[in-house]
Amino acid sequence: MALKHGKRYRALAEKVDSKKLHTLEEAISVVKSAANAKFDETVDVTVVLGIDPRKGDQQVRGTITLPHGTGKTPVVAVVTRGENINAAQAAGADFVGAEEIIDQIEKDEIAFDVLLATPDVMRLLARLGKKLGPRMPNAKSGTVGPNIAQIVADRKKGQIEYRNEPKAGVVHSIIGKASFDQNALNENAEALIGALNKAKPSAAKGTYLKSVTLSSTMGPGVKVDVATLR
Repeated sequence: MALKHGKRYRALAEKVDSKKLHTLEEAISVVKSAANAKFDETVDVTVVLGIDPRKGDQQVRGTITLPHGTGKTPVVAVVTRGENINAAQAAGADFVGAEEIIDQIEKDEIAFDVLLATPDVMRLLARLGKKLGPRMPNAKSGTVGPNIAQIVADRKKGQIEYRNEPKAGVVHSIIGKASFDQNALNENAEALIGALNKAKPSAAKGTYLKSVTLSSTMGPGVKVDVATLR
């Protein structure tokens, strides 16, 4: 069934040329001008990469701390033990513990944006693998490590994870809020795209950065001319 958009969206879409390619700065300006909802809309980026996601050596995944943050302080849950419990709490974690946190997650008793862990408890977390899926803590995504205080602090400051979809070479991410000034969004977007370029798998052939589209939560997509990004 085709998605039906409201009158407000359709009115905005009529003002945006869906086929026109913009520089990154132009695209951000258009997205900001279209973000006129009654709340501070998030600015999203969709990047299509020239990879074969079916192959293990062509996965794109990593973390980056955006220069100006995301505009949102994430709710962080941490699974750890011993002295690391106090360290995680001091760094700002919202939920901290070992078996009790795992039980609460299993029963859907707590809501969080990101789950972090120390290596010593990964065996305990194994039973949540199917439930958590891609949200499962993983060293490659920067969500598992011995220095849990630093990991928590980085996430609270605006560190985000990027990864291609399991069945497509598509990466979705946020780069801030529509209320951010133009320069802040520019720098956040440039940082993300730079990180994706650095993460290019050596096995990927042909055009790597195939398309970049920006949008606000309630606004239409605005295409970026990738040739201006190289």
